[in-house]
Amino acid sequence: MTTLKISTVKEFRDKATQMLKSEEPVMITRRGKIAGFFLPYDNENLPFDIKKQLQQFLAHALKESLDKQNMTEEDILADFEDSR
Repeated sequence: MTTLKISTVKEFRDKATQMLKSEEPVMITRRGKIAGFFLPYDNENLPFDIKKQLQQFLAHALKESLDKQNMTEEDILADFEDSR
């Protein structure tokens, strides 16, 4: 049976390389509350459902970030062109 390691955010940050190589899942806490989980995955191909959920999550997070900053896609593209 696999054990669940518990780590603070600071400890996870300091030992991330070591923990990411581990086969042991890690529950990451911040101020005593769950901040996230690291679940090792040794298969090179993610299942389609996970890829879809990840894409939806990232798209939603990006939209929220842009909305908070009153930015549009056009603003980002213009900024990108300016930086070239």
